[in-house]
Amino acid sequence: MEDNPKKLGIRRITRDFPPAHFLFKVEAFSLLAKTGVEKYESDAFEASGYKWRLSLYPNGDNKSNGNGFISLYLVIEETENLPLTWEVNVSFRLFVLDQIRDKYLTIEDGDGAVKRFHWMKTEWGFAQLISLDSFNDTCNGYLVGDCCIFGAEVFPLARNCKWECLSMVKQPEDNTIIFKMDHFSKLDRKYYESSVHTIGDSKWKLTVYPRGNVKFKGKALSVFLELVEANKLPPKRKVYAEYKLRVRNQMNDNHMEFSGAFLIQIFKSKLKIHL
Repeated sequence: MEDNPKKLGIRRITRDFPPAHFLFKVEAFSLLAKTGVEKYESDAFEASGYKWRLSLYPNGDNKSNGNGFISLYLVIEETENLPLTWEVNVSFRLFVLDQIRDKYLTIEDGDGAVKRFHWMKTEWGFAQLISLDSFNDTCNGYLVGDCCIFGAEVFPLARNCKWECLSMVKQPEDNTIIFKMDHFSKLDRKYYESSVHTIGDSKWKLTVYPRGNVKFKGKALSVFLELVEANKLPPKRKVYAEYKLRVRNQMNDNHMEFSGAFLIQIFKSKLKIHL
């Protein structure tokens, strides 16, 4: 007697050929069931570049409404070697061998749903894989001589999704660049650069032209706020920043300041402020 194939949206069919990736045999199944061990985990196996295990509940996974059933789950392994934002999408089937007819009972989601494995969900399977009544009935061939055979095949789907994060920081830490220029009247180079400061996720520096730059040469002090290594950003990447440029009055608090906001793309990595 087989379980209802439509139960819980699970499809159960039989086929002649074995699973593509893994089989494991349990000898003396009744002893395993009587030990009180909640679950047994198989050795790891590889399928399509990932490591997996089968997790067998011989008396059912009671926490997931598996009482009175064999419960079997596919578990992804060695995830510590995967990227931080890892995600593996798979289509899989689990199997029980009918040892009398040499056919495999194949269990899968009825709608062929793709299952998403990630750091918060590392196992998928069936709490009600097959009823214990059906499993223990020797006429069905699943338990013969107190031995049974389970299996799995796993087919990951190629995933080419690219992640992007838009990060907005209202008040980043250490957001001040101080560029002190001594003996200003004796400076003879065209321009001078401050050290590079990391503010938020970007690197910045100040570039000062003591005698002005381009059309302001000889007329004004030119100050550039520059996004460092802008050429290393992806094409069309944008950086939005609010700023305040200041020339400090060392005698009193009457500083010269310019405030504003701007959007920088990689082909425009400098903001020019002429003072």
